[in-house]
Amino acid sequence: MENAQQILVIILSIMLALFLLLGIFALTKLIQLLDHLKKITEKAEKLADTAESVGEFFKYTAGPAAIGKLVANITGVVFKHKKAGRHDDE
Repeated sequence: MENAQQILVIILSIMLALFLLLGIFALTKLIQLLDHLKKITEKAEKLADTAESVGEFFKYTAGPAAIGKLVANITGVVFKHKKAGRHDDE
């Protein structure tokens, strides 16, 4: 009976050692995966902040830009009309 107990203790010790090694390996890979996911989420947050900033910029500059474009179009039409009038007079 003593030999059977020693064999069982050896088998259980080997299984425990394998379980611990696999657990350590799995935990290491899980930590690496979580670190990678953290970097991805940080990049996504930066991208979202950048997109939000660009959106706010266009929101606040859309009105003045439209007014500026309108003024540029009006001045362009006026100058074209004046140039066309000069050529007709000559």
